[in-house]
Amino acid sequence: MSLKEKIQNSLKKAMQEKDQLKVSVLRMLMAAIFNKEKGKRVNFSKTEEAEKLDELSKLTDEETMEVVSSESKKRKDSIEQYCKYNRQDLAEQEKKELEILMKYLPEQMNEEEIRKIVREKINEIGASTPQDTGKVMGALMSQLKGKTEGDIVNKIVQEELME
Repeated sequence: MSLKEKIQNSLKKAMQEKDQLKVSVLRMLMAAIFNKEKGKRVNFSKTEEAEKLDELSKLTDEETMEVVSSESKKRKDSIEQYCKYNRQDLAEQEKKELEILMKYLPEQMNEEEIRKIVREKINEIGASTPQDTGKVMGALMSQLKGKTEGDIVNKIVQEELME
């Protein structure tokens, strides 16, 4: 079962259970997935035949995970902003939404695991100065995609290259 199908099934179940928050979050997520598919379809419509468009515009699990990750990042940013301006009520709402979204992402790596992988990649590439950050990040992000956020990896890479 694809990630999109899993989300659709969860949405149906939430509707049957009348879980308004979950229904709302999963509908928003499905809309974001639909919009990404629509964008992909537009790109293919210039080069492909009409009957192939439906199949080509479907998102892979990885692309769907990117959408979920993007939506969860939006929630994290909102939580940060709401806390900064003392809006705990809104921050709590965003936290509840984030919990729902996190169920559709792989388990997030902790900082120690990321640091270990960063060190290995730095040694493998032979990076030694902060100017090598781009090379290291390029090699790492395909490996860590969906398991952590890029800004966390970037911070750790910079710390490791400063030493």
